[in-house]
Amino acid sequence: MRRVIRLAPGDPVVVLREAGFPGDPLAGETVRLREAVPAGHKVATAPVPRGAPVRKYGQIIGVATRDILPGDHVHTHNLAPGDLAREAEIGREATPLPPAGEIRTFRGYRRPDGRVGTRNWLGVIATVNCAATVAHMVRERFSADELRAHPTVDGIVAIAHPGGCGTALDGEGFRILRRTLLGLLRHPNFAGVLLVGLGCEVAQIRFLLEAAGLEEGPRLRTLVMQECGGTRRTVARAVDMLREMLPEAGRARREEVPAAELVLALQCGGSDAWSGVTANPALGVAADLLVRQGGTVILSETPEIYGAEHLLARRAVSREVGERLLARIRWWEAYVARHGGTMDHNPTPGNRAGGLTTILEKSLGAVAKAGTAPLVDVLEYAEPVRRRGLVFMDSPGYDPCSVTGQMASGATVVAFTTGRGSCFGSKPAPTLKIASNGDTFRRMEEDMDLNAGLVLDGETTVEEMGRRIFERILALASGEPSKSERLGVGDHEFVPWQIGAVM
Repeated sequence: MRRVIRLAPGDPVVVLREAGFPGDPLAGETVRLREAVPAGHKVATAPVPRGAPVRKYGQIIGVATRDILPGDHVHTHNLAPGDLAREAEIGREATPLPPAGEIRTFRGYRRPDGRVGTRNWLGVIATVNCAATVAHMVRERFSADELRAHPTVDGIVAIAHPGGCGTALDGEGFRILRRTLLGLLRHPNFAGVLLVGLGCEVAQIRFLLEAAGLEEGPRLRTLVMQECGGTRRTVARAVDMLREMLPEAGRARREEVPAAELVLALQCGGSDAWSGVTANPALGVAADLLVRQGGTVILSETPEIYGAEHLLARRAVSREVGERLLARIRWWEAYVARHGGTMDHNPTPGNRAGGLTTILEKSLGAVAKAGTAPLVDVLEYAEPVRRRGLVFMDSPGYDPCSVTGQMASGATVVAFTTGRGSCFGSKPAPTLKIASNGDTFRRMEEDMDLNAGLVLDGETTVEEMGRRIFERILALASGEPSKSERLGVGDHEFVPWQIGAVM
């Protein structure tokens, strides 16, 4: 007998727990496999005629491109997204979650503006790619021995990126970059920031500071390479400045603060068929627990809610919020079409090898990360968080780019689910990685923080795994290092979304 999982009553497909071969019977079904099927992939348990919808999770994941018989492998050879209308019914399910009975806390850094950080970094941020090497050279000048003299400082983070010039000052691409850089400048996980520019770029330091009403001070310093006299002198001056900032940063101390001060980014990458069964719904439970505490949760990756956006719109607290979400979906449809693509170019080859066939199927599993809380706001990429609760931030599905925007919006902790395996980490906000299955967890245990595959193995429930994730998030926010932090991952994962003409 091959073990299977049926995600919702009435689904004409089940998911294989283990690889199957022709003639194998399916546990609990009056069906035998007609062909070899990999673990995590779908098998039909009822006939589906060509052109008819196929459901999983009780939702449509595509239409049959040819007749499907019971026992058939259901995948890219016989299933496609189709052109199916989805009724949003904005606000129909926007039911507030009950407040938590017990107020939970973590140990964070209260900053002068009142926000709370989970780490205590000093940052050197390049405004333009021309200053990227300088930013990294500056960070490398600080030895572990020197930083150990300031034990409450987590270290120096170099933030560099490939843009900052060759784009219109009033264009959409520069507006996105400006929001991203300003979000990092003000991030509560930074005790102080040194901003470094070349001098002739579009992303002028003075433009950035004027746009945000910021001025230089003890926590914000600036350098222009052309005024300093070039690379070597800029590096030397930058090192001196950061050494002046270190003692002040070192005076920061963790204090007990309510969990309501947390801003959690939700992310998934390298997904497989089990992501939507174990890790994502468990993270959704944790997200709900944080919202009930009064905290903030940021869902993103717009292409990876495509096909499930109607489920989020039903949870919108107002028509305005719901319409903003649907407007981002329409923007993405037009954007992808302009570049000769379709929204179904996501899933990736790895996703499909793991059993995900269409973007609709992938999205239905991905939105489970958002739990059941009402959707209180929709943000553009890197736009600052305005409301507590569940918010959506528009972004690509590319994980480093999406997390960069979430951190710029204010995320102080990242929870990242993966089925195929991801080695992602991020700075200045730490990343907690959650494997969807035990095989991936064991194979990549140095990178994985939690094994949600225990749900699949029957050793725990989705709800209990969600509570475990919530507790680990609080511990991470209080200073417990994640696996990616121990490995030193996160120095090269800052990837602002580049959009528009580069000239």
